[in-house]
Amino acid sequence: MTKSSRTSRMSPRSRFATAVAKAATWASRRTGRGSGGMIGGLIAQKLDPRILGQLGGGRPAAIITGTNGKSTTTRMLAAAMRAAGDGVATNEGGDNMDAGVISALMASPHADTLVLEVDELHVAHISADLKPRVLVLLNLSRDQLDRVGEINKIERSLRDAVNANPQATVVANCDDPLIASAAWDARNVVWVSAGGGWTNDATSCPRTGGPIIRDGDDWYAVKDLPGGGKFRRPEPTWAITPEGIVTPYGSTLPLNLTLPGGANRGNATLATAAAVELGADAAVAATATEGVDNVAGRYSTMRVGDHEVRMLLAKNPAGWQEALSMVDRDADGVVIAVNGHVADGEDLSWLWDVVFENFGGLSVKASGERGTDLAVRLLYAGIEHELLHDPMEAIAACPPGRVEVLANYTAFRDLKKAIERGTERGSND
Repeated sequence: MTKSSRTSRMSPRSRFATAVAKAATWASRRTGRGSGGMIGGLIAQKLDPRILGQLGGGRPAAIITGTNGKSTTTRMLAAAMRAAGDGVATNEGGDNMDAGVISALMASPHADTLVLEVDELHVAHISADLKPRVLVLLNLSRDQLDRVGEINKIERSLRDAVNANPQATVVANCDDPLIASAAWDARNVVWVSAGGGWTNDATSCPRTGGPIIRDGDDWYAVKDLPGGGKFRRPEPTWAITPEGIVTPYGSTLPLNLTLPGGANRGNATLATAAAVELGADAAVAATATEGVDNVAGRYSTMRVGDHEVRMLLAKNPAGWQEALSMVDRDADGVVIAVNGHVADGEDLSWLWDVVFENFGGLSVKASGERGTDLAVRLLYAGIEHELLHDPMEAIAACPPGRVEVLANYTAFRDLKKAIERGTERGSND
């Protein structure tokens, strides 16, 4: 369907809402008040509550969700579909609720395929509007309890979304029992062994209430399902190994990612499997994931005075544990920055679930608005550190050379802006 035919099929109300929203997006960017990733969508939805389905226009859509890795997997899948020749509409900025999704669709009216990161709590109603062809389920772990709630609530919401979308092929990480439970009843499911490094939140079966037993790569629930069947790790048809991506076709595709960490290798495998379900060639898709070198500034390296600063984002215990595993132990300094705004979760008790104990021997700076909370945790972990609430000051206090920065959401965002402002000032001097 062409852009003009899609537009002509939109209701007059939707066309009006789109026009007003685009004007607001332009004004936001023009005045420097924001990137426009949200304001347009907020206005469009206010003017026409049915705008999302109208903008989707029946195009093939993939929705990517989970606690960690949404933005990275979305970027990888979008790259794979572009490599396959598709025009892609995607929310690369990470705005993953209704307004961000609407803005992404308005920004790419020509796109053939929709590749959308969606917040876990929004999957059910966004899927109802877009009727996705593919639903990618990554992992589930405890996140911002003051916003999201308990993890079993999220599993039930995703289970409902799967059951309400029988047209979708569900690409699911079988190494996570919570994801397996959400996808268990899917009519069409592709199981992927993408890894599950964080197991603290998947110790009991969400379907039976009994314990989950782990045996190497395998896991199973002690209690039988209500119908008498076993709830056990499904046999994957895709898997990530040290050699590369094992495909359902008996081949192994080499995988040399630019992005660090084992979790990103799992993300690339899920993205490749999803791309194949959308019509891409597996080898083309896997190669495209290798070219993703940063995700909205994450993993990027920036020059700050005498320091080469690499930025790592972490938002919850599982994400922090993965980020900590990526830290270069030969770096000249480490800055850990935490804030406690609504977007971060105001309750930082999760700091006590993160294993900081193996950071001995590194020059560590505790930073951010909630740097004192972090400093107490580091004290109990036996890690020598210095408390400097301003992350820029913390970077400056590190020895010259390479500095690894780990930050939660708003600390990462604010520090990135501060570095960019400093770079702009330097280039104008």
